[in-house]
Amino acid sequence: MIKTITQWCCWWVPCLGCLLVLASCSVSKRIDTIAGKTITHKKELENAHIGITVYNSANGKYLYNSNGNKYFIPASNTKIITCYAAMKYLGDSLPGLSVAEFNNFIVVSPTGDPTLLHPDFANQPVIDFLVKQPKGIFFTNNKWRENAYGAGWSWDDYDTYYMAERSAMPIYGNVLSASGKANALQVVPNNLVTAINNKNNDTTAFASSISRDFYNNQFAVQYNSATQQIVQTPFITSDSLALRLLQDTLHKTFSRPGKFGAANNNTKANSYTVYSQPTDTMLKIMMHRSDNFYAEQSLLMLSNQHLGIMSDAAIIDTLLKSDFKAMPQNPRWVDGSGLSRYNLFTPQDFVFVLDKMKQEFNWQRITTIFATGGGGTLNGQYDSLQGKLYAKTGTLSNNIALSGYLITNKGQTLIFSIMVGNHTSSNALIRKSMEAFLTKLVQQY
Repeated sequence: MIKTITQWCCWWVPCLGCLLVLASCSVSKRIDTIAGKTITHKKELENAHIGITVYNSANGKYLYNSNGNKYFIPASNTKIITCYAAMKYLGDSLPGLSVAEFNNFIVVSPTGDPTLLHPDFANQPVIDFLVKQPKGIFFTNNKWRENAYGAGWSWDDYDTYYMAERSAMPIYGNVLSASGKANALQVVPNNLVTAINNKNNDTTAFASSISRDFYNNQFAVQYNSATQQIVQTPFITSDSLALRLLQDTLHKTFSRPGKFGAANNNTKANSYTVYSQPTDTMLKIMMHRSDNFYAEQSLLMLSNQHLGIMSDAAIIDTLLKSDFKAMPQNPRWVDGSGLSRYNLFTPQDFVFVLDKMKQEFNWQRITTIFATGGGGTLNGQYDSLQGKLYAKTGTLSNNIALSGYLITNKGQTLIFSIMVGNHTSSNALIRKSMEAFLTKLVQQY
């Protein structure tokens, strides 16, 4: 019996649907096999929590989900979330200083900009502006609503370079840098230190480490290095210290009155912003170096710009209710850098944000900001995936994450997130396992 065209169509359409489902299942099964051989079935990780999500951005479909909806401590993968918000809202250049100009003086307010006198940036537009300013300068800071440390940060890392304090007006990256030998030590900022306790009297060795007292800006240098290097430790911040360091640099005096009085004769101020560095230049350093300080200050700049105060909690709440309200799972997000163990995100959450990035921003911009194989925090890894992998690492003790973009040999752009929590294995083994998994995906898809 010959079927009519209608009968053939009625038979073929549901079967086509079945074929698509089967094809999808087949892809997921093949990726599961790869994941099992490279990561999930490794004996060293049998007690760890592992989540893997792989997403095809072209058709908007998940290719693989293993615990993709489970929460993990993201570590520096949190910077992906901060980076998206900064890319979208900070504009082309960072706000370096808010200025209200009156007839005879100006009132300057900090914006949270982390680049002021930072050694990463030789060009200093804010300094140039202040040097050339002929009027008297008043300083005010009434927008700070934060603590120097974020919630859930490890207090005993206080004197490590990667945990610089947050502040309204950072200066020199809020760290003390030292280099050289005991009899010729170079310190920046050199006007912060009146005396440094040298832990030994060896004049042939170079500075190898520097530490700070917990409660005071008292520093000690250890000399054990055969070669010269820069060693750093955060200093305790305050508005008064930042002003003193800035005044010493500019050779100008800033006033901090409780009221500006009648000095302006009720003249309406001309308000404007002095911009500092290109936003993407700072973001590239932040993502390539996994710079916690830049990430924290980025979130504070966003808060200052959009809410008129510097508050992590306030800007995070705003972003979660707007740009990130459609996240697959509702995260716990508490800081900009991922230093906090209170942060909880899922692999699907990171895929969601990375997909938003790809939809909303130029691909060249993304691939400039993110590190590729063999570069940034991927240095020494993924050399064969240079130009094919663009990703952000994340590491805290017992937790490792890697999320980003993967361009396969067939030209597909996949978005992925791999998160390993509560492991007792070596970080090197896990990174090798992730590399093996992603390399197989590139080769087969």
